[in-house]
Amino acid sequence: MPIIKSAKKKLRKDIKRTKLNKQYKLAYEKIIDKVKKHKKGASANRQTEKSDELLKKAYQAIDKAAKKNIIHKNKANRLKAMVARLLHK
Repeated sequence: MPIIKSAKKKLRKDIKRTKLNKQYKLAYEKIIDKVKKHKKGASANRQTEKSDELLKKAYQAIDKAAKKNIIHKNKANRLKAMVARLLHK
């Protein structure tokens, strides 16, 4: 444990940031899991409406994580391409 006052503050800030970073990361990971499950269980007719909604939510979560520097912008682009490929196959 830190002894110096500034080190204690840094530890508090690090814990808070880590918690927020995990929230953003879990948000886009959960949506990607939903996309994968939707792809397996959906029929062709019902797929378009629900998949458009999932695609929009996935893009929002991934872009938010990239904006907050949780993930690199190139990784965000790869994830978005993967999600789009999954839904439109």
